[in-house]
Amino acid sequence: MTEPARQPPIGLIAGGGQFPLLFAEAARARGRRVVAVAHVNETPAELEQQADVTCWVKLGQLGRIIKYFRQEGVGETVFAGTITKTRIFRDVLPDFKGLTLWNKIDVRLDDAILRAVARTLEEEGIRVIASTCYLDHLFFPQGLLSRKKPSTAQMEDIRFGWSIARAVGRLDIGQCVVVRDRSVLAVEAIEGTDAAIRRGGELAGSGAVVVKLKKPEQDFRFDLPATGEGTIATLAAVKGAVLAVEAGQSLIFDREAMIRAADRAGIVVIGLCEDDQGTLHS
Repeated sequence: MTEPARQPPIGLIAGGGQFPLLFAEAARARGRRVVAVAHVNETPAELEQQADVTCWVKLGQLGRIIKYFRQEGVGETVFAGTITKTRIFRDVLPDFKGLTLWNKIDVRLDDAILRAVARTLEEEGIRVIASTCYLDHLFFPQGLLSRKKPSTAQMEDIRFGWSIARAVGRLDIGQCVVVRDRSVLAVEAIEGTDAAIRRGGELAGSGAVVVKLKKPEQDFRFDLPATGEGTIATLAAVKGAVLAVEAGQSLIFDREAMIRAADRAGIVVIGLCEDDQGTLHS
């Protein structure tokens, strides 16, 4: 009897948070050997237990990643997890390959950087694929998730924030805005979603509405919008009122714990879709 062909290994370029852990677990459950690259001061140490092998690198060590993947026979990889973007100013130790690439990038916005890294990997024979390939169940669902429903005024804020977030995303600045009474209080940039919520929520005093969308040209291979229990904790700390997320185009972590926390705090959590006419549907 012939043994089934072994699947090739899959690379995992891991940032922070639980997404890399979930990916590694799901990929191994599908019979893939997970070859992980973990980033110092970002990636959870637990990844070493979830992946088959792990190599720790500093941000910017692209040549080391390529060499490691070649040694392990990796022909395709994913990006999963967050990198604290402000570290690009103070905590980078690029090798020659990383520095060469960095100097070639004219516009150092999120997607431009990640696409440049992906192109370099693919030039080296390492294909970059979508990090959701084994995790479709993590997509944010459409509809009301919390017990509390949005008021008429809150729905107006959601529609207003949606148009602003779409415009900001088109410029590749961020994925999240904080609004109240159809005024923009904060726009997510390099500081990340939680910091934007804290900043906007403090200005609002209470009742802030947070809208988080994918960018219009979002590359599903990296940096998908994501929310979880921590997002609700941040929103509750500033007495925020609503979290509205683009359904099917972003990730949700710790769903049950997230909704319980939202219900305890009286926060609305809703997933919405936009049709071709720009109308939102829950």
